[in-house]
Formats: sequence, structure tokens, C-alpha cells
Amino acid sequence: MAVSDALSALDARRSVPPKQLMEPGPDEATLLRMLQSAVRVPDHGKRVPFRFIRIAGDARHALGERLAARSRERDPNASDAVIEKDRMRFSYAPVIVAVVARLGPDDKIPESERFSTASNVCFALLHAAHACGFGAIWLTGWLAYDEQVREWLGVQADERIVGFVHIGTPKLETPERDRPDPRALLVDWRADGLHPAPAVERAP
Repeated sequence: MAVSDALSALDARRSVPPKQLMEPGPDEATLLRMLQSAVRVPDHGKRVPFRFIRIAGDARHALGERLAARSRERDPNASDAVIEKDRMRFSYAPVIVAVVARLGPDDKIPESERFSTASNVCFALLHAAHACGFGAIWLTGWLAYDEQVREWLGVQADERIVGFVHIGTPKLETPERDRPDPRALLVDWRADGLHPAPAVERAP
């Protein structure tokens, strides 16, 4: 594949809202192939500081019912619309993969680096899903940090939920959105200080 084609493939990735994701989702072999690509991330010390939890089929709705009840418990004054949103969080995409960072004691690799590795897995999984013809989105929300939800999912005290990656078939083509200009974000360090990067014609 030419460099331009490879970069175009990366540039074509879009986050697809969960409500726009439907069946079919990846089958077992396809999901494992996607995860095979997703685990190829920078990993200082080869710690493999991540693991996966798949939420699919009827389990999505069962978890949604628990989320609705937990949402009401967290805020008894929450509106019916808020509760229904939580009930339906996992009901759209056919497959959701929770990426969990494993952050136990380590005498060499800082926790922040290991969490960054797990975060990279989420992003790599988005690209793998796109490469396989699916739509996907990486979400967190209050449930990623709630102790009760963590217990339901078997997340240990030394672990963190990095995100829920929702994967399915897009109902519609997702439009492009404004992206930052990397030229405006880039500076050069020199011995006498920082300097704006030289102006050049932006590549298409």
C-alpha cells in the first residue's frame, strides 16, 4: 500500500454515535483479529497492562437494566429521560469491548505510562474496527468510574476502565468534522527558545 493510501485510510476513520450502530457486529474470528491489531501498541517494559471485557447479546440489555437502577440510586431526582438513556447505553451496538487498564504495583514502569498503553489500545481498536468495515466509538461516562459498575464487571481495585468501545455496522455515513491544524500546534525547540514551525503549504 502506498503511503498516501495508508494515511488516507487513517484519515477516513470517524467516531460513530452508538445510536447509529446496528447489526451485524464482528463475529468471534473478526473480533479476535481486530484485537490482534489493537494490542500492537507501545508498551514500556512489555507489561501488557490491559485486558478486555466483551459485552454482547442479551448481556447488553441486562447490564442496561442495572445501569438504570444504579442511575436512579445515584440521583433519585433524575428525570425519566436520563434513566432511559442509561438503560439504553449498551443496546445499540451489537458488541461493546471494555478496555481495562491493569495498574498494580510496578518498581520500574510508572502507572501513567501503563495507563497510556491501555489508552492506545482503545484507539488502535477503533482503527482496527474501521479497517474491518465497522463503525466504532470510544466512550466512558460516569459508569466507567462507578464502584458498583466496576464490581459488576469484575474490575479489580488496582484496575481502571479506560473506555467502552462500541462496535457495529453504521446506519449512515458519518460526516467529517473540523479537525485541528497540526501546523498551529507545532513549535520547534532551539537553544534560544521556542519558535513557531515554518509555514509550508499544507498537504491535502
